[in-house]
Amino acid sequence: GELIGHTDRISGFAFCHCPGQSGLCASGSDDGSVKIWDAEALAPVGEYSLHQNAISALHWSPLVKDLIVSGDEKGIIVCYWHNRSDSQQFFPEPRTIFCLTCSPHHENLVAIGYKDGMVVIIDISRKREVLHRLRGHDDEIHCLAWCPVPGEERLPAWQDELQEEGKVPNGELTQDTTTKKGCYLASGSKDQTIRIWSCTRGRSVMTLKLPPTKRRGGAVDPAVKERIWLTVHWPSGRSTEIVSSCFGGELLLWDLTQSGKRKWTLLGSSEGQNHSRIVFNLCSVKRQDKELLFSISMDRDVKCWDLSTLDCSWTMPSLGGFVYSLAFSPVDTGCLAIGVGDSMIRVWNTLSMNNIYDVKTFWQSIKSKVTALSWHPAKEGCLAFGTDDGKVGIFDTFSSSAKNKPPQISSTYHKKTVYTLAWGPPTPPLSSGGEGEQPSVTLYSCAGEGIVFQHNPWKLNGEANDINKVIRDTNSIKHKLPARTEISWKPDGKLLALGNEDGSIEIFQAPELKLLCTIQQHHKLINAIRWHHEHGSQPELSYLIASGSINATIYVHNLKSVVESTSESPLTITEPFRTLAGHTAKITSLSWSPHHEGRLVSACYDGTAQVWDVMKEEPLCNYRGHQGRLLSVQWSPVDSDSVYTGADDFSVHKWHISKQEHTRPPQGKKSIELEKKRSMQPKVKTKKKKKPIGKSPAKQDLSDAMNGDESAKEMLLEENGVSDHEGEKEAQEAELPHKVSVTVSKDTSTSAYDFSSFSLPKPFVTQKATPVKKDPPKEKPTPDASLKKRKPRSILPFSTFMDHRSKDELHQDCLSLATCLKTKDNNEDVSPDLKDRIHLGLFTDRASLHKMIDVEGKHHLENGHPELFQQLMLWKGDMKGVLQAAAERGELTDQLVAISPMVGYQAWVWTVEAFVKQLCFQEQYVKAASHLLSIHKVCEAVELLKVNHFYREAIVIAKARLRPEDPILRDLYTSWAALLEKDGHYSMAAKCYLGASSPYDAVKVLAKKGDVTSLKTAAELALISGEEKLSATLSFRCAQDLLLSRNWVGAQEVLQQHKTLFGQRLVFCLNELLCKCLSERNPCDRKSPVPPCYHSWELNREASFFEMVIEVWQNVLGMDTTEQATCAQEQLRSIEHPPSTSNTHPKQVLFHISHDLTLAALSYQTATWDEAVKSILGAVTRSYDAGSFTLMQEICSIILPEGCDNLRPKLDSTNSQSMNACRSLEGFMAYGLLYDLWWNAPKDSLVLQKAVLDPVLCPSEQTALEKSYISGQSSSEETPDQTAVEMDENLCNTTEVRRCETEGDSRTSSVDLVDSQSKLNGCKVLLSEETAALQNTQRDIAEVQQILADMIHQHQQQRNNLQENTNGSTQESNLQQNSETESDKPCSDSNQMNGKDEVKEPITLPELTKQLLKAKQKLAEFPDNLKVFPFPDVLECCLVLLHIGSQCPPELHEQALDLLRKHGSASTYKKAGRRFLT
Repeated sequence: GELIGHTDRISGFAFCHCPGQSGLCASGSDDGSVKIWDAEALAPVGEYSLHQNAISALHWSPLVKDLIVSGDEKGIIVCYWHNRSDSQQFFPEPRTIFCLTCSPHHENLVAIGYKDGMVVIIDISRKREVLHRLRGHDDEIHCLAWCPVPGEERLPAWQDELQEEGKVPNGELTQDTTTKKGCYLASGSKDQTIRIWSCTRGRSVMTLKLPPTKRRGGAVDPAVKERIWLTVHWPSGRSTEIVSSCFGGELLLWDLTQSGKRKWTLLGSSEGQNHSRIVFNLCSVKRQDKELLFSISMDRDVKCWDLSTLDCSWTMPSLGGFVYSLAFSPVDTGCLAIGVGDSMIRVWNTLSMNNIYDVKTFWQSIKSKVTALSWHPAKEGCLAFGTDDGKVGIFDTFSSSAKNKPPQISSTYHKKTVYTLAWGPPTPPLSSGGEGEQPSVTLYSCAGEGIVFQHNPWKLNGEANDINKVIRDTNSIKHKLPARTEISWKPDGKLLALGNEDGSIEIFQAPELKLLCTIQQHHKLINAIRWHHEHGSQPELSYLIASGSINATIYVHNLKSVVESTSESPLTITEPFRTLAGHTAKITSLSWSPHHEGRLVSACYDGTAQVWDVMKEEPLCNYRGHQGRLLSVQWSPVDSDSVYTGADDFSVHKWHISKQEHTRPPQGKKSIELEKKRSMQPKVKTKKKKKPIGKSPAKQDLSDAMNGDESAKEMLLEENGVSDHEGEKEAQEAELPHKVSVTVSKDTSTSAYDFSSFSLPKPFVTQKATPVKKDPPKEKPTPDASLKKRKPRSILPFSTFMDHRSKDELHQDCLSLATCLKTKDNNEDVSPDLKDRIHLGLFTDRASLHKMIDVEGKHHLENGHPELFQQLMLWKGDMKGVLQAAAERGELTDQLVAISPMVGYQAWVWTVEAFVKQLCFQEQYVKAASHLLSIHKVCEAVELLKVNHFYREAIVIAKARLRPEDPILRDLYTSWAALLEKDGHYSMAAKCYLGASSPYDAVKVLAKKGDVTSLKTAAELALISGEEKLSATLSFRCAQDLLLSRNWVGAQEVLQQHKTLFGQRLVFCLNELLCKCLSERNPCDRKSPVPPCYHSWELNREASFFEMVIEVWQNVLGMDTTEQATCAQEQLRSIEHPPSTSNTHPKQVLFHISHDLTLAALSYQTATWDEAVKSILGAVTRSYDAGSFTLMQEICSIILPEGCDNLRPKLDSTNSQSMNACRSLEGFMAYGLLYDLWWNAPKDSLVLQKAVLDPVLCPSEQTALEKSYISGQSSSEETPDQTAVEMDENLCNTTEVRRCETEGDSRTSSVDLVDSQSKLNGCKVLLSEETAALQNTQRDIAEVQQILADMIHQHQQQRNNLQENTNGSTQESNLQQNSETESDKPCSDSNQMNGKDEVKEPITLPELTKQLLKAKQKLAEFPDNLKVFPFPDVLECCLVLLHIGSQCPPELHEQALDLLRKHGSASTYKKAGRRFLT
């Protein structure tokens, strides 16, 4: 069985050698704990963790039956008396302890060996002193052994110089006492010497140097520095002979009486008896008349030697890892190679008659798990192996010197685990060359990265070939090849099957690897492919190929027809020849029977192997003997009834098909659960893992298990409760409740309440998933349920009951008692034997009383009164046992914890810790933390609460108990904050960040929600914390949000906290007044859902808009001085808003306009008119760009009610910029007016207008085109944006409405003809010849750029769609033409609408670039002042003028026509102006 419980490497193990306790043993581990076990029951008995460091050595005192001595890496020695839970610590040397051993003659002496070669002998009694420091070795001490015979008999081979020391007065006497009292100590060290020390003198009396033996067994690369472990053993009863290990793996017997060089004899007379790697431990045992020696080595063999003949009696090989691969040699019959996860290969001669385990071990240069093996098909002893780290190599296992010969390793490594190896015929480039120039078979390896390499076995140091290259070339494949996961050659070497990650299998023909067919069946990663053997009576069966994958079905395909087909192109097979269904997990390995036809065995992750009759699709036999998942399977080549399987339970099984009782794999829930449990379980490393003990089915041999199926699965549950990943165990939580109940129920049915059953429910303690508060004893069926809970009158009910029996019985008691006491008087030592009258223990000695108490206690427990049992134990003084029992069963209570200090401080601390664990399993974390505090484990308590998300409580404890600067506290705050933030509790998270004194994070998290109140709070918080800048940005964000809900009052409140935002306050103020004005001018009928929140400011309605604004600024916002004004101006100038587009939100547009106007108003205040004009123009063009024509008109009329006439004289006429700006502004004013006149035409022209409206160009089309020009425009000057054309869109919609309005409301339409004509004359400014030319050039540039862009786009598209066979040059020309016709589409569309089919000639690239250059030069000729400021589209204005028709003064009409003719080359304008120009 196994002892399961440690969570880290086990570094020390010792049995108790006291008679009667031989089942007890102790183990020490790197996890710092020592566990005491009962080896017979395979159960833990106790545990203590007094070491703070990894334990490096441990010994059970041979003289004191409950004393365990252990030492750790830091040099601390702990002596622990487990019966009384007492301990003492020693610290003789601050060095790393390597080994220690207690003296077999003096109970207080302990010898300790250190890493640096020092040996120390200490006295652990009251004296607590170091007796000797023995110096002599100069490297780590591997082993210490006391001489089994006390006294220091003089040895003839002593080093002579010591004898001179005998010349002391009374020399004889000293000699004499030492002979009696002393004891020799032997030490073996890495420095290759053994020293014998005298314990009385405290110095070395003999040094033995390891001889350089002829390496008969040891296989070491000469290049590698000798590895050595020098262990020594002093066989009992022989004071003059020592056995030691040597280099490589030999054992030596030293005779200490021999003088001179030759003191040693080699154990193992014949070849192969020795270990092949260094020996770690030796121990001897006397059996009948023989003295046997056991040795264990790094080669994982256990050997037994006969010390009288020095021969090896037997060898027991063991495996230290998963069995990944099995392979039978095709040449050397019955020779099975085993690839194991312990980095070694075993070659097992399964036919050996005299030794059933005739195994050779190969380990050199492997250094990683062996995952794949393959024997050479013809050459004896040639074994290829592959490893987990991607290495491929070849061992020679046959030659006699083989053990000394390291393997050849291929110089080409795979990047991941090697999955499969196969020997097969050479393929290119190795298949070329004459006979004898190339090997007849080469080695193929397939690995986890999906690549198959072909290695040349003659030149492994050469480069291996990736066979995908040949496959690509032969089959001219261009697409990506799938990742390969399995490779298998047909035995005759003609066909190669490759299994792929996508579940497909491809069949290739050797040697060129022409693809014959693809099998599309599995759709999941292929794990195994096997071809049927050749030597049957039905040759067509050799075309069968079986395959297994991650899904549990095995498919068999028949490829005879494929191979014989003459088709040129590869076929695809989707129908299987046979389907073998029944497994419930992934298939890992397959093997055809060499003795039958169509018989297959499969190994599976469901823990079983299955034999199938393939032709009948019938399951024949199922083997369930493994306790893990199967990884490999091989049918015995010599015995048709035997199969070998390897699994992750570290074992290879040979089993007989005829002896199995199951025929098919386990089905249904069990098997699924089993698989789930194995594959899904997270790797949990739990602290304690105990197996339920008792009569568990695991102990029975499966074949004779009770009811076959059930118990077999049960067993799997038992053992696989802990599935094993190369020593790394996972706790299978989900399965536990099931397990426990199984064992408990079995036990209750059989046990007559024997005490052992109370150790059953241990797993309750270990697993978090199971409910803890179960009281197993209560589940026991008691004869009378009513008695069960009746409180007994007495605490000793059994004795009381016995003393109330019939008179005869009581008389008999008196006689028995008298007899007992009498015998006791005569024989002091013997405890009286009361047989069944246990209650008389009350009147005899203590031992009997204890027995009586035990019986009473048992009764209490059986009747469900554990508290009375505990009370009795308290009286008896065995509180420690009670505490441990309760802790193990998870039944500790507050009362028990309260009593525990009576056992001692350590015990109390231990009990509290156990109770804490128990509370954690019950999920009472807060209570658990409080208990941790009681033993001053503050940090642990805090951590416990933190891990279970009790942050509030954890913070309270941490704040109350730890220093304020302790990082734990800050960590608590930040982790809690992160959690809260994730759940969206932002304000709570902010508090945590403030607690962790990182206000910046608090501000950030508050602002995360982004609503007004959060932003406001965040801004205030930032201000308090001194984060001025952050606060300002948050305030501004908040104000903008308020603005969107039209709450100017709130916005001003938020902004007024920051000096840096004074400029923005001015903008918000102006924005409010502007909105007020606009809403007054166009009162809206629609009620808005949120009423605007205006300030109740006194407004001077008489003054101009700017003056009104400035007045409010001065009165309300306190802008008194010019400094403030200039400061605000600078603040605002530094902000640049992006230009508006038709998609910008209207409120956003308004806000940006307010920004421009604020700058204008500030300039107005300081009377810098030149600046003011630019800012006003900015506001106007922004509204124009945003496509809001009415807004543009409104702004013009609010800001400049009298037009630009009185503005011009105020400007500096020398400043060309401001003059141009003014001209531009005039242009926009006129533009607005022009449309106004057209839309609000007098009544008599309405009829005409109707007629005019229809042919107005379809705006969407024009817009599309114009838009494309704009977007294609890359010249850096600001271009007149044609968005006004969008006004035409509105024009179509609004004209109708306006028309109705005009008809209904005569006042609007009573504009006199004369009046309108004079106004139209004012529009002359729009018809600027220069500007028209400029705009036309810009349009040309945009158009050419658009065509270019289209061409490039087209070219890319075509390049993507190119067919590989077309010729490059023709492509080019096609492309050219295509792109032209494409680019002209918009134009041709518009032509078709007009019914004319004028198709442009395609232009070539050089022509285009020429055009572009020309246009750019032309553009450069225009004066700069035209280009700086935007201007309404001149040709658009011409068209409007022409539309107005009769009202338009004739000279304007002419001018407009003239401009259209000259510059209206663009198709849009041609189309629109056609009816005026023809």
